[in-house]
Amino acid sequence: MSAEAVPVAGGRVRDTAHDDARVVVRRRRKQRHVVSYVVLSVLSVLWLLPIVWTFYISLRPYSETQSADSLLGWPKTLNFDNYTRAWQQSDFLHFFINSAIITIPAVIITLFLASLIAFAVSRYSFRFNLVLLLTFTASNLLPPQIILVPLYRIYLLLPLPHALNSKEIWYDSYWGVAAIHIAFQMGFATFVLSNFMKALPTELTEAALVDGASVWTQYRKIILPLCRPALAALGVLMTTWIYNDFLWALVLMSTGSKRPITAALNNLKGEYFTDLNLLAAGAMMAAVPTLIVFFVLQKQFVGGLTLGATKG
Repeated sequence: MSAEAVPVAGGRVRDTAHDDARVVVRRRRKQRHVVSYVVLSVLSVLWLLPIVWTFYISLRPYSETQSADSLLGWPKTLNFDNYTRAWQQSDFLHFFINSAIITIPAVIITLFLASLIAFAVSRYSFRFNLVLLLTFTASNLLPPQIILVPLYRIYLLLPLPHALNSKEIWYDSYWGVAAIHIAFQMGFATFVLSNFMKALPTELTEAALVDGASVWTQYRKIILPLCRPALAALGVLMTTWIYNDFLWALVLMSTGSKRPITAALNNLKGEYFTDLNLLAAGAMMAAVPTLIVFFVLQKQFVGGLTLGATKG
C-alpha cells in the first residue's frame, strides 16, 4: 500500500494526495473570491462617492460652502430647501414631461424595430443577412458629432404634419429628437438582440412552423416572450442614455420650453453666479426617474446581462 493511500472504515482506501489537492484548490478559489470582493467593494465606493458627495452638498445652504474650510467642515444645517427652490425655479415637472415625451416613444420604437430586424437576421438565412447585421452594428462606430451640421440642415427642410409640430418641419419638435435617438440606438439594440435570439433553440420556431404558425406569430408569441430579460436590460440602458442626453435637444430644438430635463439643470445656472448647492439638488432630482426604472426592472436587467454566463 502506498504512503498516499490510507485505509478507512469499511475496507475503503482514501487517496490523501487527491484530498490535499482539492483542499489547495478550494483555498485558492476562496482567496480569489476574497480579492474579487475587495476590488469590487473599492470600485463601488469610488463610484458611489461622487453621488453621495452631490447629495451631501445639495442638503447644505450655499452660505456654508463658500470656502474650502466650511465645505469640508462639519455641517451646521442640513435640509431640503435647495430641492424646493430648484423645483420651483426651474419648473421641473414641465421638463420631466418633455423628457418623457421624447424618451418613452424612442425606447419603445427602438426595441420594437430592433427586435424585428434581429428576428429576421437570426432566424432566417438570406443573401444579405450578414451584410444587414454588419450595417446596423457599424452604425455604433459613427460619432454623432460629425453629422450635426448636415442633420441640422436636413431637419430644417424635412416637412412634418402641423399636428406634430406647429412649424411643420422636423426641427424644434419632440419627434425630431426622438427620431435621431431611435436611429443611433437601433444598431446596438439589433446587435444585442440578434445575438440573444441566435442562442435560442431553432426547434422552437421549427415546431411552430410545422403547426402552421405564421412568421408574425412566431415572433410575437414565441421569440419575443423569451427575449424579455434582454429587452428589459436594453430598456434600462436606453432610457438612461436618451433621458440624460443634452446634445441633440440643444442642436435640434430652439424653443427652450420644449427641451428635456437636462435643459432645466442649465436653467439653474445664473449669468454671473451659479449656486452649486442648488444645481446639485437639481441633478439629484433629475436622476430619480432613471433610478426608478432601474429598480423596477432590476431583476430582469441583471438577468439579461448574465444570460449565458454559466454556459460552456
